[in-house]
Amino acid sequence: MLAGSPRLRTPWLRVLPHIVDTMLLGSALWLVSVLHLPLLQTPWLLAKILGLVLYIVLGSLALRPGRSRSVRIAALVAALATVGWIVSVAVRHDPLGFLGLLR
Repeated sequence: MLAGSPRLRTPWLRVLPHIVDTMLLGSALWLVSVLHLPLLQTPWLLAKILGLVLYIVLGSLALRPGRSRSVRIAALVAALATVGWIVSVAVRHDPLGFLGLLR
């Protein structure tokens, strides 16, 4: 999107991010249901799911045409930082993730 590639007009590339996001969110909710984990009693897991929703919103801002280049770049950087935070939440089992190291 940032390079202005003409390939972005192909139908399957327009649909693929939505499929990936739906599968990520669906698999997270499926895992919660299979493991019978209460979200309110597992704050790190709730934080991961909320982070995933934030990542999806930021990704849609970064990929949506019609936004200014600076908005798309900022959304991309924020989405990548969110992915890093989600991974750190998963590794540390702490809802603050790497931000918990600042305590």
